[in-house]
Amino acid sequence: MPQTCPNWGCELAARNRVIICICADWTRDDSRCTAPHADPTVEVGVALKPEANAVLEGPEWPARLDVRALLEDGWRPTPFREFVIKIHSRCNLACSYCYMYEMADQSWRSQPRRMADATIETVARRIAEHVESNGLTRIELILHGGEPLLAGPQSLRHAVTAVRSAVGGGVTVSASLQTNGMLLDSEHLDLFAELGVRVSISLDGDEEGHDRHRRAPNGSGSHRRVVAGLERLLEPQYRHLFAGLLSAIDLRNEPVTTYEALLDFGPPSLDFLLPHGTWDSPPPRAFSAASAAASADAPYGDWLIQVFDRWYKAPVSETRVRLFNEIIRMVFGRPSRTESVGLSPFAAVVVETNGAIEQVDTLKAAYEGAARTPLHVSRDSFDKTLMLPSFAARQIGLRALSDECLDCDLVRICGGGLYPHRYRAGSGFANPSVYCRDLFRLISHIATTVRRDVSELRENGQRRIDVNGRTEGTK
Repeated sequence: MPQTCPNWGCELAARNRVIICICADWTRDDSRCTAPHADPTVEVGVALKPEANAVLEGPEWPARLDVRALLEDGWRPTPFREFVIKIHSRCNLACSYCYMYEMADQSWRSQPRRMADATIETVARRIAEHVESNGLTRIELILHGGEPLLAGPQSLRHAVTAVRSAVGGGVTVSASLQTNGMLLDSEHLDLFAELGVRVSISLDGDEEGHDRHRRAPNGSGSHRRVVAGLERLLEPQYRHLFAGLLSAIDLRNEPVTTYEALLDFGPPSLDFLLPHGTWDSPPPRAFSAASAAASADAPYGDWLIQVFDRWYKAPVSETRVRLFNEIIRMVFGRPSRTESVGLSPFAAVVVETNGAIEQVDTLKAAYEGAARTPLHVSRDSFDKTLMLPSFAARQIGLRALSDECLDCDLVRICGGGLYPHRYRAGSGFANPSVYCRDLFRLISHIATTVRRDVSELRENGQRRIDVNGRTEGTK
């Protein structure tokens, strides 16, 4: 039988996941709850008393994560520094791999199309509150969708100016926007130049590779329209706004050809994304007998290795590839700056068009409601959000990983991989990545390559010192 909240009678169990009522102060002996009762169908577990936890059985990770015990043990949450604002919840493309519209979570259907001005202002106040309470001096505001340009210049301007006005002049707000690029025109670009909004564009390589998935609702390809928008961004008066390109991997696309097609636009940064999948809905592993035979256990790792070798062996630096750069940083002991790999606390939060506070939206690939929380900017702070088990689990490093991950020599570099890719019904996110073998192969290759080259540089430097008769260390 499902558990029920003793104060509100709401059901506390569904889909193998324990659902915890928002009533943060109830125990089985309490007669009433004074907390505003939000969505009763969502896992939260906000600062529950130990007595409340005792009535719950068998939840998936991280529903039963004891945040209070973490705090008593000395853990402290990392404040949010990235605020992802879903300014528009619809899109003018129908990409076949989209986690927002084509995967498990279909909550977009009930979201307002555009974030209302009043909601934007409430979000801005909540961000300012969080900035002040945590003494932050710099944050990132990311305008997202759907397709954010569908919101129109007025809403985009309001979002940026409202947040900057709310936090005050002592705080730097770096604003950026992720777009498919098709609606980029001089009106938008003039606005972004005025406000200093940097623009990233989604592009999956050459026309054939891009149009395989990134199509309009009528089935037509989008590559030419995306490139037209990108070329407007590359005009001299706007070029400084170009942040980079985002590219989803398709094993059918030749890796070096894909990389060089992206490189033609001179991006300051490239980000290659693994297709979103879980252990229950795994990504495609091969599209032909030949590719299956050549790369049976780690096809995405091998695909990325080909790109890495082409990028790494270039005679001059051509661009930054975020995944490669981050792995190299961690090989030499530096912390990660991305959620895809590493153990650094994840410090981003999403606000939907209706003002609901959510986890990162890629979780929508896992199951219906995976990104959802019961919190809303109209009544809840971002400080409170940090106390949710689902957010705390993204900030506790090794303690959030499975035993299999902890036994791996590469755990501090891999970090378990991207969080949504770990999901399996029954155990939740306490699993290795569905891309475990791919990540192991890629990281091992990069680590071996750069360590070998650094060793050779040191040896060559020492020989030069010996030949020259110097005794002061290497060059």
